[in-house]
Amino acid sequence: MEFLYGLAFLVLFSLSAIAGMILRVRLHEDQLSKENMDALALVTGLLVTFAALVLGLQLSTAKSTFDAADKDRSVYASKLARLDQCLRDLGPTMEPTRIRLRQYTAAVIASTWRREPAPLVPGTPDTRGMAITGEDATLSALMNEIGLAIDTEAPSDASHANIAARCRADFALVQESRWAVIEDAIGTSPDWFSGILSFWLVLVFLSFGLQIPRRLLGAVVLGIGVVAIASVMFAIVDLEIPYGGVFGITSTAMRDALADMNR
Repeated sequence: MEFLYGLAFLVLFSLSAIAGMILRVRLHEDQLSKENMDALALVTGLLVTFAALVLGLQLSTAKSTFDAADKDRSVYASKLARLDQCLRDLGPTMEPTRIRLRQYTAAVIASTWRREPAPLVPGTPDTRGMAITGEDATLSALMNEIGLAIDTEAPSDASHANIAARCRADFALVQESRWAVIEDAIGTSPDWFSGILSFWLVLVFLSFGLQIPRRLLGAVVLGIGVVAIASVMFAIVDLEIPYGGVFGITSTAMRDALADMNR
């Protein structure tokens, strides 16, 4: 899907530049006077300035959002592994809860990274109908079971009571990180914003096509500009989808956490 967006941007900007070049050929020489071309260059410079500012801000925002989502996913994985270690310290009575935690982690991996091999954990829920983004009811119920099992644990001595309190605190941190990860999967920029930015860039390349000399070098330079801006737009769209595309967040952290649970 992201590559289709990139191709669409490339085609759109190319057509606008070609339309400008064709329009230049069809216009009467009077319309291409120095005064008119200077006015066109002035307006084009204004559009380029605004487009460059917005492109830079949008790319910076998309990258920052992606980096935050990547960090939140790694923190979430580490907190899941820490919760499992706490349950292990609590004793063999928590082994069924640890199994549910492994099933939950495996289901998260399988539902989030559908193109990768699913982890082999017995009893893992069927992930084919699970939501890729947002909260999933099955995963939420499984996590709730884990929390109830921790809350209802009755320690036999003071040492285990302290461990149980630490497990409850770790579970609260897991829940906090879980919601951060869920929110991270939601894009930050509405589609209409990208549409407006694309419209500006279409006008820019249309005006470039009107101004560029009818020489091969000029056409090559204009083509390079089209490819460069289309690639920037592709990067922005791709970064807005943290779990897909070229820059997608990997499952390494979650798989490492699951491997730690299985040891």
